[in-house]
Amino acid sequence: MTGLGAVFRPQLPPERLRAVVELADASGLEELWLWEDCFREGGISAAAAALAWSERVRIGVGLLPVPLRNVAITAMEAATLYRLFPGRPVLAVGHGVQDWMGQVGARAESPVTLLREHLDALRALLRGERLTVQGRYVKLDDVGLDWPPAGPVEILAGAGGPRTLRLSGAAADGTVLTASTAPDGVRRARQLIDEGRESAGRTDAHKVVVYLLTATGPGAAARLRAELAEEGLESVPDLGVAGDAGAVAKAVQRLVEAGADTVVLQPTGDEPDPEAFVRFAAEEVRALVP
Repeated sequence: MTGLGAVFRPQLPPERLRAVVELADASGLEELWLWEDCFREGGISAAAAALAWSERVRIGVGLLPVPLRNVAITAMEAATLYRLFPGRPVLAVGHGVQDWMGQVGARAESPVTLLREHLDALRALLRGERLTVQGRYVKLDDVGLDWPPAGPVEILAGAGGPRTLRLSGAAADGTVLTASTAPDGVRRARQLIDEGRESAGRTDAHKVVVYLLTATGPGAAARLRAELAEEGLESVPDLGVAGDAGAVAKAVQRLVEAGADTVVLQPTGDEPDPEAFVRFAAEEVRALVP
């Protein structure tokens, strides 16, 4: 079955999160995704609260920018979530927006090298390994977690460019693609991910999560056009969807046919009713997505 989720966008204040989480949990939504966008909600703190307020919905964080985070801290926080809420956290790491990284003095000269070192160390620490590493960016001296996850966990990577997509295939357990990825982009991403997997000799499963910019209800088409224009994406074909559950389900299916395993509906930044959007995804769109 295709995975289906929705985004709680960080343009909303943190105090709105609980109502959305509780509705997602009660309505049967499979995954609710959060973002650690600068300089809004923190990804781990918001995820911990969301997991505590819910019983069954999976909570994704897509993504944690690695330039902001020492890998040992990332591993400690991730392991804590995995142990407290087994099977429900979904964590992705990535380069982050380079302009934002520059604002806080954390911009890396080689983001790909940093991400590779962070992924390798993070996944090893979460497997319970003890590491001594002297990389270009990641430096650890006999570091191991006292409380690693009780079993295997997945770490996803956010990726867009060819080098990062190949890296994700080689070094991550899944890939998160932004809402600027049309079906043709998903197909190309899958090819590059598979190239990375082949180079690393990996034969395990690799989940691809794709955000789908979605507008429904009154003024949906206008809101979608405005957001695409704001992002400079208005000329990209097959990007985003506006309409009822049937239209959205068809857009989801196009991404699935292109290689997505999970599609996460991303409301426009001016979505007037986030709770209704979650209910729409969980009850109306889910019924039409096999």
